[in-house]
Amino acid sequence: MKPITNWLETRACAPAYSGWVLFAITVCFFGAAINTMAGWLYVTSGVTLALLGLAAVLPPRSLVGLSINRRPIQPVTAGSELTIEIEIHNSTRQSVNLLQVEDILPFVLGKPVQQAIETIPSQDSYRWIYYHPTQRRGVYRWHTVELGTGAPLGLFWCRRQHDCAATAIVYPTVLPLSTCPLVDEMGQEESIKNDSRGRPWQTTTTGLMRSLRPYRIGDSTRLIHWRTSARYGELRVRELEMVTDGQEIVIALDSAANWEEENFEQAVITAASLYFYAQRHQMQVQLWTAATGLVRGDRSILEILAAIAPQEDASTTTPESHPLIWLTQNPLSLSSLPNGSHWLLWQNTSLPPEKLVINKDYPGIVLQSEQPLQPQLQKIF
Repeated sequence: MKPITNWLETRACAPAYSGWVLFAITVCFFGAAINTMAGWLYVTSGVTLALLGLAAVLPPRSLVGLSINRRPIQPVTAGSELTIEIEIHNSTRQSVNLLQVEDILPFVLGKPVQQAIETIPSQDSYRWIYYHPTQRRGVYRWHTVELGTGAPLGLFWCRRQHDCAATAIVYPTVLPLSTCPLVDEMGQEESIKNDSRGRPWQTTTTGLMRSLRPYRIGDSTRLIHWRTSARYGELRVRELEMVTDGQEIVIALDSAANWEEENFEQAVITAASLYFYAQRHQMQVQLWTAATGLVRGDRSILEILAAIAPQEDASTTTPESHPLIWLTQNPLSLSSLPNGSHWLLWQNTSLPPEKLVINKDYPGIVLQSEQPLQPQLQKIF
């Protein structure tokens, strides 16, 4: 019965509950008129039948002449709300009353959202703005907005679908890292390699040191300035200039591999967080994925990370001319990293612990998916 009702509502109109009741009363009056030959029963059944006919014709006509436009949806970060704006224009010479508009969202984003509209004057528009929460990153697309009405009598109901394409981009969460030794050590290694004249940096207190600051949890003990710390009675740490001289750090996400879902989501968040942490510290940094290759630019990288999925087709090879921060769930991939690389490894719960073979040639961190991500990224490796 439901498919038949939907077909009638979207192509013609279907009786509402009150319409079915009035139709049953009409049949009863008409049957009584045949049995008793009473004229007033014929008149009553005829009037109610005409009323049903009028109620079936008017709702579809009230939806003719309505058009729908949608404003572009601004990208947001996961956990924030999408701002969705729809404009319904009435191009007819009469006002349209008692409408219901429904935005058919994809099921992974949420249930359809409805809004009742009392009236849209002639040659005027109604602007509907609503805010929809987001839970996970992704690129969400949908195309359908439905207008429905039972006006003016409410005995019949009809709906008309309008093609109104929408694209909503939800960026991954960027963790506010106060420190990240994994990135800091790589930046210092690149800074020490060469200065702008091709000569090695001298790791003294007068060459690279920019200033001294109090020690924070996660700082490398090699950066402690012991003489100043003894003078002040508290640990003081050197802040060093990060000069990469054309050397770039590449955050590489092993997106062609098979991942557990929760681990991959953490890896995407990690890639975004490390990228913007390196940006804040004025390092030259790029993102690499198996499908896109090397990419730079904040907006481009966020859009790629919003849409990325595991086991994507590998159209590029891993860069070998830059040190990598390799994000993976496959411990076997750690044996083929370029010199100077670091890694982050998520444990695959399907592998027994004895199968976890880690390459000790390059420093890295083994992450636990059941533990908070931010403290693990800020710890000393």
